[in-house]
Amino acid sequence: MTNRKGASFTGEYRNVFLEFGYPEEEIEKKVADTFEQLFFGDENTRIYYPAGEDMGYLLDTGNLDVRTEGQSYGMMMAVQMDNQELFNRIWKWTHTYMWHDSGRYKHYFAWSCRPDGTRLAQGPAPDGEEYFAMALLFASNRWGDGEYPFDYSRQAKQILAACVHKGEGGEEGDPMWDPTNKLIKFVPETPWTDPSYHLPHFYELFSLWGPEEDRQFWKEAAAASRDFLKRACHPVTGLAPEYSEYDGTPNFTRGHGNFYSDSYRVALNVALDYEWFRADPWQVEQSNRIQEFFAHVPMEEYKVYAVDGTVIEEPALHPVGLLATNAAASLASNGPHRKAFVERFWNLPLRKGKRRYYDNCLYFFSLLALSGKYRIIF
Repeated sequence: MTNRKGASFTGEYRNVFLEFGYPEEEIEKKVADTFEQLFFGDENTRIYYPAGEDMGYLLDTGNLDVRTEGQSYGMMMAVQMDNQELFNRIWKWTHTYMWHDSGRYKHYFAWSCRPDGTRLAQGPAPDGEEYFAMALLFASNRWGDGEYPFDYSRQAKQILAACVHKGEGGEEGDPMWDPTNKLIKFVPETPWTDPSYHLPHFYELFSLWGPEEDRQFWKEAAAASRDFLKRACHPVTGLAPEYSEYDGTPNFTRGHGNFYSDSYRVALNVALDYEWFRADPWQVEQSNRIQEFFAHVPMEEYKVYAVDGTVIEEPALHPVGLLATNAAASLASNGPHRKAFVERFWNLPLRKGKRRYYDNCLYFFSLLALSGKYRIIF
């Protein structure tokens, strides 16, 4: 397994469920049914809501707001599932209510709004921008560019240019990537980062399809993020903090230096980068470590942890999301727990109720990844 070239080279995506004996028709049905439930299901399950005749939003059901995280995730889900109408609805809502057309955040997005579009914050969260850009580039490749604001590739390049060049030539504002170390920031104004924001597999594609003058930057950003993740993930437990310094050490601003909700995304990101690009055997070792740490912990007993594994007696807020991403690590791991995590995930239903939004986003991305359906769209 570990010798096969990445899917970016072969065009072949592993279906881990199929490898472990699940029937193909059941896998197809599970993906389709999960997508249907998330976007069009009952009120205790769905996270997507149409708005007017041609817009829609994903609701953070725990905080009752609409976030760039959720909107960009929804767009990625829609393009992966080849649903252009849904994609356009979410993008139009985002562009109408969140997009800045002037000022210090020009070509960025206000990270939090009420469902009626009223902004709760003006500043951006960079994980939204990178997902918007990647989803838009995939949409351009899949469906072709349309009329504004559905000129997908132009919109994506505009976002990426701002992320790299904001503040140059006396322009107001700050870039989202540190120009010296080429690492993504927590927000444009902070000199530190969030390990779960690091998506080197996206940056590789930005270097192919992003603004021509920045293609070398994105190649270097991909390498820088891969090196950073080695510093941020604990060498024994595999746990990463929610916030960290650029050297990988935990940053405890507002108490976010432990392995907590944001951190869960790192396992999925590392595994997907491995599947797409096979860039580094460390990704296999890291995936083994995170599965080893959680192998004998029931989901109901998931806690908050210091990155060295010390238990902090506070229940995990999103245990379904954590189990899902631990299972997604089986895309890269070659250790003894791969099959058990896939089985636990296969038998795990979507979360219902107030806190379902974040868990179920991670659930669906993990489902796509393990079924070979989270793909580079050329």
